[in-house]
Amino acid sequence: MATRRVRCMQCGRPLLVPIEVAYSIPLMCYGCQASRPNYHFANNVTPPFVNYHPAPGYAHRIRRNQFNYPRPLPLTPPPTPLNPPSSYGNKRAVLVGISYCNQINNLKGSVNDAQSMKYFLINKMGFPSDSIRVLTDDPEEKNPMRIPTKYNMRMAMRWLVEGCRSGDSLVFHFSGHGSQEEDTNMDEVDGYDEAICPVDYEHEGKILDDEINATIVRPLPRGAKLHALVDTCFSGTILDLPFMCRMNRKGYYGWEDQRNPRAGYKGTRGGLAVCISACDDDGNAADTSALSGEESSGALTFSFIQAMQNESNLTYGHLLNSMRSTIRGAKEKAFGQNDQDFTMNTRQQYTHEPQLSSSEKFDIYSKSIEM
Repeated sequence: MATRRVRCMQCGRPLLVPIEVAYSIPLMCYGCQASRPNYHFANNVTPPFVNYHPAPGYAHRIRRNQFNYPRPLPLTPPPTPLNPPSSYGNKRAVLVGISYCNQINNLKGSVNDAQSMKYFLINKMGFPSDSIRVLTDDPEEKNPMRIPTKYNMRMAMRWLVEGCRSGDSLVFHFSGHGSQEEDTNMDEVDGYDEAICPVDYEHEGKILDDEINATIVRPLPRGAKLHALVDTCFSGTILDLPFMCRMNRKGYYGWEDQRNPRAGYKGTRGGLAVCISACDDDGNAADTSALSGEESSGALTFSFIQAMQNESNLTYGHLLNSMRSTIRGAKEKAFGQNDQDFTMNTRQQYTHEPQLSSSEKFDIYSKSIEM
């Protein structure tokens, strides 16, 4: 039988094969067939292979890639999710209460606000206790990681959104001091950034609304929700959300576009972020015992919890009206109905009342609150 000398398609070893098949099919020696990889051919057609011994006297010299045959595709692991799910479940909260007890401008109700919010979230909204991080400057707090320093607050906010995905419900609550700072990056219409004050703000600085937005708003994916309650002065746009709800005393409302072309995109990745703040950017928050009649508390925190506990399936519009009515009632009781804050017929009368801002517009009287 006539033979012809050819080479193994894999390693290049010489083979003696019948001349009639020398040009008709690709050939492979025994050694390469034993470790044959999975090749991928066009149209899923795999050519046959013929077993032949190497030619006599071959010195087993390896000559790889003698011919340009397809190489095996690299094995790649399955893609991992960009956001692995959090080990704390789909309900998580960060609650911060700062009394600034060793400072002149101390507050009496802030720590109580954080504890009241924790009780409310666990017993009313079904949040697991181990999915809630509470940071306070309560003298009884012994865990250094639970003191609301600037560093700890930053870490807590990052933890809140870590692994966040569709179906998650997040809550951020802050009760303490707020302030306005001169806008240095020219992204604020009024020329001022809003800020919250950690317990060590005098040495470490404040946390600006730009950072809060970048940390807990922009990473929010589609299908996830964030509710922020910020019980502090100058807090109207503290999350830098694109839309502010303007509501008058009669309950009529409209959405005010807060987007600034200089600021870039400050919305979410598709999720819903809602902020309920104690007042407008030029307003003040109240730390008082007038609402409970006993312990001091923030007016925003107290009125929010009371409204949510008194009525089920509450909409955002009814919540805002209920909170404002509670706070106005306490003021009228303390100062009388003829107090100047209630008689003037200007926008200023609303700056000291709870405000609503959001990452998107919606009908506040039909959309129920789901936390």
